[in-house]
Amino acid sequence: MSILVNKNSNIVVQGFTGSEGTFHAEQMIAYGTNVVGGVTPGKGGQNHLGRPVFNTVKEAVDKVDANTSIIFVPAGFAADAIMESADSGIKTIIAITEGIPIADMTKVGQYIKNMDCTLIGPNCPGIITPDEAKVGIMPGFVFKKGKVGVVSKSGTLTYEAADQVVKHGLGISTAIGIGGDPIIGTTTKDAIKLFMEDSETDCIVMIGEIGGQLETEAALWVKKNGNKKPVIGFIAGETAPKGRTMGHAGAIVGGAEDTAEAKMAIMRDCGITVADSPAEIGKLMAEKMGVTA
Repeated sequence: MSILVNKNSNIVVQGFTGSEGTFHAEQMIAYGTNVVGGVTPGKGGQNHLGRPVFNTVKEAVDKVDANTSIIFVPAGFAADAIMESADSGIKTIIAITEGIPIADMTKVGQYIKNMDCTLIGPNCPGIITPDEAKVGIMPGFVFKKGKVGVVSKSGTLTYEAADQVVKHGLGISTAIGIGGDPIIGTTTKDAIKLFMEDSETDCIVMIGEIGGQLETEAALWVKKNGNKKPVIGFIAGETAPKGRTMGHAGAIVGGAEDTAEAKMAIMRDCGITVADSPAEIGKLMAEKMGVTA
């Protein structure tokens, strides 16, 4: 089945006519993603990239059955864009925008917590189900269809892991970049739960980084749930100095449990196979799956 997006996803692009929205929507359409339209307030009724432009998300839901949105709206307006999507009945919301104020995201979290929708991001590369839907900014050619689910806080390491998995004779069911901000919609644990329940995912790659507790929570859940599928894990930032933000706003070592070493030890204790370097991910996955490339 894959998770969250597939060939039946009807995607609307918020911030459609801006330079970022235009560039990435073009790439998504070229990949074969079912982009049904876009939203730019004040430009409703126009056509852009051969798709209709709407003033509101609700219009896109009513007129072209949009059920998934991707957001390329500037940081100051992005929280409103997320809440508008949720209000309009969109089921999967992918927020690419980085730099959304934490206060805004706190408000978003409260606003959508009881709604029937899934938020991915913000500050993320998006999500891809190979050969079906690329809803994000990742390079589509790296991903080949298969049965390995990938969840990562890092965009670049998502592509690296996928490339290795493919080079070792395997493929990807869905890859999801959850984003590196302190407050995000879908956590590592949320994504792993979805992969564990997905009949088309046989094993999982989990890529985390220093700072926060997301990977620890996910690892403890995997163990509690009975290690039903093999998980390969990697934590970026082993050499990072304490107290300094590294790349992502959420990547900062605050306490003893936030370090790469501590997280890797917990993951091993929970039955997860840990790669010491990202270069080992594909090899370890192939060994787990009994595949020789």
